[in-house]
Amino acid sequence: MVPKPPEHDKRVPAYLGVGFGVLNVSAAAILIRLAQTGAHSLVIAAWRLTLASLILAPIALVTRRRELRQIAPRDWLLMLAAGLLLAIHFATWISSLAHTSVAASVMLVSTTPIFVGIASHLLLHERHSRAMIVALVIAASGSAIIALSDLGKGSHHLWGDVLALAGAITGAGYFLIGRRLRVRLSLLAYVFPVYTIAAVILLVLMLASGLPPFPEQPQTWFWILLMAIGPQILGHSSLNWALRYLSATYVTVATLCEPIGSTLLAWWLLEEIPSALTLVGGGLILLAVVVASRAERQRAGGPGDPSARIAVTSADNTGTV
Repeated sequence: MVPKPPEHDKRVPAYLGVGFGVLNVSAAAILIRLAQTGAHSLVIAAWRLTLASLILAPIALVTRRRELRQIAPRDWLLMLAAGLLLAIHFATWISSLAHTSVAASVMLVSTTPIFVGIASHLLLHERHSRAMIVALVIAASGSAIIALSDLGKGSHHLWGDVLALAGAITGAGYFLIGRRLRVRLSLLAYVFPVYTIAAVILLVLMLASGLPPFPEQPQTWFWILLMAIGPQILGHSSLNWALRYLSATYVTVATLCEPIGSTLLAWWLLEEIPSALTLVGGGLILLAVVVASRAERQRAGGPGDPSARIAVTSADNTGTV
């Protein structure tokens, strides 16, 4: 019988999973911009999560029905919190794209690692190496430079920046809860309930707002469907899968590559030429990803691997996230 490979042997596919996830989520901002020509931001967010949940429903209910029934009540509460945070994340970030540039919005929402790094140290007791701390500082600096590029462009740009930052904070909470639950739940058993909870919350908000609930243009539905399949199911699910083998801080730092891809796509497809400050900030963010990647590789391996201790602590700890 072939022995099961240890957890740290799965880090290589986990890195690939993060890369695949980032490639998919990089297209989200462009698809949102295209969909906003025919629907309100809240409507886009609601249907993105709803379609993703409907696509995953038959797969999850057939393959993970037993596991879903055995989920502890405490874990259901944590998934409820994760779903709420995910709903707020999409509602605020998607709305930000209606007020500011793709580059500024995606760069600012990608400051999530700063909040994850602080919270994971305080709440999950993850110990960060000096290199990871340096990566967080570099990432913060790059994001700050991006924000500076929006000064003087009007209050609506700054409001978009605030919304993107709110999306970053709620995204951090979503990733931290996922880091804890993915230790003991399979990918489908986690993402299907969380996506569904977020979808229900957004649908309720959409209906309460009095907005037209259904986009009238067929192409709007097409963009939203692409969002549900690509950035949501393939992108976010790949990142959630990697959380079982990599730290929440590293996964969120790696997602900082998303703004680079989104900015280039916006330049190409929407003719949004990034400013010099945006390019400088993007360069610093790429540097932060390189530093964080090296720190994560040095962190891996052996019984003394901090991630192993984190996994055990997360599984046994009865405190709140």
